[in-house]
Amino acid sequence: MIEWFTTVQVIVACAAGVLCIVLGLAKKLPGDLSMGAVALVELLLIAQLVVAIVAPAVGNQPSGSLAEFYIYLISALILPIAGAFWALIERNRWSTIILGGVCLAIAVMVYRMGQIWFVQGV
Repeated sequence: MIEWFTTVQVIVACAAGVLCIVLGLAKKLPGDLSMGAVALVELLLIAQLVVAIVAPAVGNQPSGSLAEFYIYLISALILPIAGAFWALIERNRWSTIILGGVCLAIAVMVYRMGQIWFVQGV
């Protein structure tokens, strides 16, 4: 993992989460802005997957369990897809708030992945 990229991911996921929650509380249906924010979070997670695959090969080994890290990463990759699918099927303001919750959950998961990679001892 790259430490600055992890920080960027957490900030973007938090911003997307707050944006979606505010839009939901303003009674906005899932639209281009909320779905775009979730798509950006997903795109950053896909980039994180590529980095996580390449990093151990070039000598950047995690300090914690690699299996635990990948469980968090795969789960985080699934969440935006599931949330977006739900938001498109059931289009109401609560779907937009759920998208915000998904983004905030991803922020926590990415933070935890950073702890596993950089801080946690085996």
